[in-house]
Formats: sequence, C-alpha cells, structure tokens
Amino acid sequence: MQPTYSSSRILQPVRPWFVLISLATALVFNFFPTTAWPWMPDWVALLIIFWSIREPRHVGMGTGFILGLTMDVADSSLLGQHALAYVLASYAATSLSRRILWFPLGQQALHILPLLLMVQLVQFAVRVMPGADSPGLSYFVGPFFGALLWLPLTFALLLPQYQPVDRDANRPI
Repeated sequence: MQPTYSSSRILQPVRPWFVLISLATALVFNFFPTTAWPWMPDWVALLIIFWSIREPRHVGMGTGFILGLTMDVADSSLLGQHALAYVLASYAATSLSRRILWFPLGQQALHILPLLLMVQLVQFAVRVMPGADSPGLSYFVGPFFGALLWLPLTFALLLPQYQPVDRDANRPI
C-alpha cells in the first residue's frame, strides 16, 4: 500500500488581501527585537518564499524588493542587503515552484532550507564585505527553524482557501 500525501480537496483562489495581511504580519514579526535569539527565522523571507511558490502571480521579485528595502530601513542595515536577498529568494522559489509543490510537505521543507540559507548567506556576504564584524555561526540557525516551521505555516496559510465555494447549511464543513 502506497501512502498518500496530498489532499483531495480543491483550494479556492487566494484573496490578495490575505496575502497582504500575512506579509504585513511577517514584517511586524521581523520588527520585534529578537536579535538575541539566533533560532528566530526571517519571517519575511519565509513568507516571500511561501507565496512565491504558491501564488507567483501575486508575490514576486517586486514584492521582495519592496519588503527588502523596508527591512533595510527598519534594521538600519546596508541599503539593499535584505532587498537583494529577498529578490534572489523570490526568483529561486518561483523557478522551483513546480518542483517543490510536487513533493509532500516534509520534503518541501528540505527544499526550502537551501533557499532560507541562501537568504542568510547573501545578507552575511553583503554585511561582511564592507568590513563589518562577522555575526558567527549562530546566525545560520534561523533557516533550520524556518524549515521546521514550513509544515505548520503551510497549513495555517492555506486554511482560508479550504472553505467551500457554495455554503450549505446541511453541509458539515
């Protein structure tokens, strides 16, 4: 007997306001002063990768660039550091979206890990090239935690799309 990984339910199209709210929430999570917690993932990068894979028509490199510049200003970091990393992550996620969606969620997380590590490596390179201090190896722990969050994040962000198109009072779901 072969295990089944995919749901037989058909997803409704995502509402653009839901994508905007989720990205704004991720931006707020990144604004929290969590630099002392090395395991904290880059929420904006995680959501940009998620929506670039699931809805490339709604979220793409332009969204990554705008959110990256916003993060650069908020972090008082080198202008373009986050923007470059998010644009590259969005491009890679969009390019690999059909491949990634083919796999079950656990294996999708293994595909997401290199994308999140790439975001951290680009930010690390842009930060260290001008001569800033190296943040150390603990800087690269966040992508592993972000990959672990891929499964619950996917369920939470796809939940509004599982609602039926026509509501019936006799239908339990």
